[in-house]
Amino acid sequence: MSRSTHMSEQRDDAWWRGGRGEWYVIAQVALIALVFLGPQTVTGWPAWPAAVAAPARVIGIVLMAAGLALLAAGGLKLGAEDLTPLPYPRAGGVLRQSGAYGVVRHPMYGGGVIIAYGWALVVHGWLTLLYATVLLVFADIKASREEAWLVTAYADYPEYRRRVRKLIPFIH
Repeated sequence: MSRSTHMSEQRDDAWWRGGRGEWYVIAQVALIALVFLGPQTVTGWPAWPAAVAAPARVIGIVLMAAGLALLAAGGLKLGAEDLTPLPYPRAGGVLRQSGAYGVVRHPMYGGGVIIAYGWALVVHGWLTLLYATVLLVFADIKASREEAWLVTAYADYPEYRRRVRKLIPFIH
C-alpha cells in the first residue's frame, strides 16, 4: 500500500476499539503511574546496602537527566504538528531520522524508560526496578506495533530501522 493511500485512510474506529493504538496509550499511562506512584518495595525485603545506596542515587539522577534530555529532544524534533501519544502515524507526517531520531528510533519511549530506571535507583525501590523493567518490555512491544504501521507509511523506514537502534542508545 502506498504512503498516500495508507495515510489518507480514514480510521473511523471508536477509540475504545484501539484502531490507532489507544489501548497502548492507556496501558502506558498506567505503567508510568505505577513506576512513580506505586509501592517501591515489599515490607520485609532488605534495604539497599549503604555502599550501594549513595552511588545508586547519583547514577539515578544522571539517568533521569539523560532520559529527560532524550525524551525532550525527541518531542522537540517531532514538533507539535506530529506529536501524538498514539502509535499510529499521523496523515501527512514526516519520518524524522536526525537529532534524537538518529540515535534511537523511539527516543520518547526510550527516554521514558531511562527515567523510570533512574527513578528506581533514586528511591532505592526493588519493586520500582521491576516496574521499570515491565515498562521497558511494554515500550518495546508498543514500538514494534508502531513500526509495523511506519513500514507501510514510509518506504525508507526499513533502511532506517536497520541502521538506528530501537529504544536505548548504544544498547537496544
